[in-house]
Amino acid sequence: MQSEIERLHLRLAPTLFRDAVLRAQDAFGVPWEAEMMTVLAALYPTDARLSNAVKGYEAFCVEIMRLQMDFDRTGEYAPQTYEEASAAVYGNTRYMSDCYLPGLLLAWYLWPHHYRQIQFFRQAFVPQMARASAERFYDVATGTGIYSRIALQGARTAVGVGFDISPASCTFTQNHIGAFGLRERYRSVCFNVMEDTPEPVDWLICVELAEHLESPMVLLRTLRKMLRPGGRAFIATALNAPNSDHIFLYRTVDEVLAHLRTADFSVEQFQVNAARPGPVPPEVAAFIVT
Repeated sequence: MQSEIERLHLRLAPTLFRDAVLRAQDAFGVPWEAEMMTVLAALYPTDARLSNAVKGYEAFCVEIMRLQMDFDRTGEYAPQTYEEASAAVYGNTRYMSDCYLPGLLLAWYLWPHHYRQIQFFRQAFVPQMARASAERFYDVATGTGIYSRIALQGARTAVGVGFDISPASCTFTQNHIGAFGLRERYRSVCFNVMEDTPEPVDWLICVELAEHLESPMVLLRTLRKMLRPGGRAFIATALNAPNSDHIFLYRTVDEVLAHLRTADFSVEQFQVNAARPGPVPPEVAAFIVT
């Protein structure tokens, strides 16, 4: 009988990304395998569902490769407004459901720099929630719901509210949370927090949203209002990493740090992970702030 890992590897075998599973196994070993098997069994238990997810991942990666080649040539993201990105991506239910969200979910596990960021979240932030017996947290721009799910699993006293402007993301997140038996402790809401700031909480998650906006400072100031004094937030963003909905180009970690401090956050620790070697590699940077 095939393991979940073998099922994924076989479906990736005909694609450009045939070695993705092997590379992740080599990099992260048994703990990664165990988590990946649990995720695949919960979310993609049938061959048809897994095949559809792999198709989404392949399309997602090919699009990013094309955009990355353009970025390497020009040094700029393709110009677009937030309204244009929202209509083409977040408001496109079929694209979100068939490509963007399943592709992104698999990328969290198959792209080493993304998985290292998950490890940082799980090892440095979630234990703080658990030790404090966290009661409530927000996740702003839930995407696939992966960070909310990990927070719920690690901080077992907490309930969460996830906000996203995409109906497809809200549905995907709710199904993700439900597949792990955590639905009673979580609520997914289609809502733009920058239009009407929710009441503050002690724990806040916002992963890779700032680069999707024309003015990240508007978001960061909103997040500051959503976090109580003494509370902690996990905020992450992408640098030099084009995507179909990336607008604001962060080129260096110092630029992100400057924005966080201008928004009145104090940075406790941070981690930067590069996708590949090179002078200007795509990176993800995550910050624990108060």
